Amino acid sequence: MVAVTLWGSLRALTDGQAEIEVEASNFKEVLTALEQRYPALAPQFERGVSMAIDGVIYKESWATPVRPDSEVVLMPLMVGG
Repeated sequence: MVAVTLWGSLRALTDGQAEIEVEASNFKEVLTALEQRYPALAPQFERGVSMAIDGVIYKESWATPVRPDSEVVLMPLMVGG
């Protein structure tokens, strides 16, 4: 299981849960598992999200591995420069 910390407005879509454990081995599987449990996340996932895995921020890096001991933080898409 991977513990996923949710930031910002994403928590409102998961009944206020700040951390959720899911069975996943990569970026895409994390999103799929979360969406299955909390369908309200689907529109946000379509708009885009960023995922920090062990301190590195990824966007649409579907095959990026996630280990059970990884620090995973999911947040609304980060844009800007």
